[in-house]
Amino acid sequence: MSKYHPLRLFSGTANEPLAQEIAQHLRITLGKCTTTHLPDSEIHVQIYEPVREHDIFFLQSCSAPVNDHLMELLLYVDAFRRASAHSITVVVPYFPYGRQERMSKGREAVSAKVVANMLESLGVNRVIYMDIHAAAIQGFFNVPIDPLSALPVMAEYFRQQDLADPVIVAADVGRAKLAGKYAEVMGLPLVLMHKRRTSFEAVKTTHVVGEIANRTPIVIDDMIASGSVLTQLEALVEAGAKPEIHLAITHPILLPSALQRLNHPYIKELVVTNTIYVPPEKQHPKLTVLSVAKLLADVILRIHEGRSVSSLLELT
Repeated sequence: MSKYHPLRLFSGTANEPLAQEIAQHLRITLGKCTTTHLPDSEIHVQIYEPVREHDIFFLQSCSAPVNDHLMELLLYVDAFRRASAHSITVVVPYFPYGRQERMSKGREAVSAKVVANMLESLGVNRVIYMDIHAAAIQGFFNVPIDPLSALPVMAEYFRQQDLADPVIVAADVGRAKLAGKYAEVMGLPLVLMHKRRTSFEAVKTTHVVGEIANRTPIVIDDMIASGSVLTQLEALVEAGAKPEIHLAITHPILLPSALQRLNHPYIKELVVTNTIYVPPEKQHPKLTVLSVAKLLADVILRIHEGRSVSSLLELT
């Protein structure tokens, strides 16, 4: 590690358990800082250690409450910059407003671009995120971006499962590229669910493309919020798939409706990662949470030491 620019890892309040895991892999101590929510709903942040000329990695997943966690992230970036940090890399495993990357109708905000502008204007030197909903968001930034994927973690998990004739299923056309990578890495065929979104919460599968008869589906998606994808899985069984459906979905937003829909008899297992902290009240017998801490720790160390991370980005 650099003698003149020590590696330091700090965390916001959104996912401290993940930050602690990363610190353990890096064999360092998580930096001391506090976030206080004031009576008038303002947020105050405080760093309790000198960070002058240090390489700062700040972890914050912008899950619900999204705006509070985003503001906390922005305030810490400002605090580190004012404390004369050498560099500031924000590790945002779940990137906020990732589904608002374009104008689908007139007079809409491109919210993901707004987030990128705020981070850059405050002086962020680098951004790390994982399985972002729209890959084009990388182009919103003028600083280096490391777009990671949970694919290596998920693929290793499913390789260890004894599934009969598995097949990779893209949850929709937008996830076809990601699902295609899974199929390539795992050496499995690819099937596509073609669906039409009727509102922010509702979608409808119109047909299934590919050979799925008598196979065990592994459905790939980047996030699960309301769980609308869970209502579309009967289309796979109707197309001949085995009624034992596994899902590999990176970001577990898990609104109450998603947890209820997990009880469907066709759903065998929902595998997610800890990019978003899953509290006890969101645990479910069919839910498996995999850790991405080692992957993130590896990326952080490579960046700090000036080594290439391209081998870890080839799967995105």
